[in-house]
Amino acid sequence: MSPRTLLPPPPPPAELQTWPDRDARIADRALALDELGRRLLGGGRLVMFLLGFLMLQLGWGLTSVLLISLGSPVRDPIMMLTGLVAAVPGIGVLGTAVWLTVRALRRDRVVRERLVLWAALDRHGPTDARLRAPVLSVCWLLLSAAMCGLGLWMGFAVPMGVGRNDGYGLVAYGMGIALILWVTGLTGLVKAVGHHRLALRLTRGGH
Repeated sequence: MSPRTLLPPPPPPAELQTWPDRDARIADRALALDELGRRLLGGGRLVMFLLGFLMLQLGWGLTSVLLISLGSPVRDPIMMLTGLVAAVPGIGVLGTAVWLTVRALRRDRVVRERLVLWAALDRHGPTDARLRAPVLSVCWLLLSAAMCGLGLWMGFAVPMGVGRNDGYGLVAYGMGIALILWVTGLTGLVKAVGHHRLALRLTRGGH
């Protein structure tokens, strides 16, 4: 594993701490909190969040070619064959996206646990202000809220907009897109709000 992918280790127990003075402890705390905060809300984490979303949509789109062909009132053998071919990579992409999403959520939990331990060591105004990351939190919040809103709108618009001759496969495809939007957006909302509340609790009374 590359050193760039390693998380900052948790701080040593009180009986093993060897910082020569408070300034050294504050400096190490700042380095750890900055890195952990970046792993939670930084630009790289946002890119991975969006990549996971796009992979879910791609996997569902490929898989849904078969659903649409099966749900069509008029069965087209060529369309069904195309759907079978597309469903194989679609299921692979969908499964990979789900695995990456679960893996990212588990890693976020580890990051938060270490962040709590490092934050408890001391208080330092500038470091604590960076940890709250108001700009990044707002970006996550707005993007996630937009996803939730679009997913909610599609959840109503798709069933109403699909005609009787379109088949249930097209409805399933549209509702799947809406569900992915809603769940992904809700995950981002919980992440943004949770980090903001956690940071405020951990840094209250900083100086």
